[in-house]
Amino acid sequence: MSCSLSKELIERTISFHGHSCPGLAIGMRAAELALHELGAREETELVAVVETDMCGIDAIQFLTGCTYGKGNLLHKDHGKMAFSFYDRKGGGSFRALLRPEADGGIAPELRALMKKVAENSATNEEKSRAGELRVLLERRFMSASLEELFVKSEPDSPAPRKARVLPSLRCEACGEMTMESRTRRFDEKTLCIPCFEKVEQKL
Repeated sequence: MSCSLSKELIERTISFHGHSCPGLAIGMRAAELALHELGAREETELVAVVETDMCGIDAIQFLTGCTYGKGNLLHKDHGKMAFSFYDRKGGGSFRALLRPEADGGIAPELRALMKKVAENSATNEEKSRAGELRVLLERRFMSASLEELFVKSEPDSPAPRKARVLPSLRCEACGEMTMESRTRRFDEKTLCIPCFEKVEQKL
């Protein structure tokens, strides 16, 4: 089954992100899977753990309500098209990993062309072809079934703890207030991470 999100919701997601692209489409479909499996955002207490920092994260924020500011969107810099979702209220959870074959064989050619575009070595024909492939890939991601797109499994770890509000301490080097959990002790002083790194460097 192709994407079940309404046209209006898709357009609002694109507007939020700023443009339409294959990466955003992946995020929309991952969010769609979360809402389908765990329930509407009004009925759940969703948490998302994303393993990439690509465009699709904006779709996940917009569609699920999981955001960095609320502490219910966490980023693990693993460079994987993988998204774990948890419902703290209902207890459900899953990890969705984009299938390598989900691109229908389009991605290798597109990657090669985009590399040439980035290096300013692409011909006009190659630039045009890259544009065509981006549209084709986006359409494929939006028209494929969720089962075709993602491998679903149990998350690698339990639901993250709820965000805590901790006191701030004054860094004894720069004087800036820093959340207690982000301070370091060095030579009997409380330091923020940047100041700690300056004095702790071994080279």
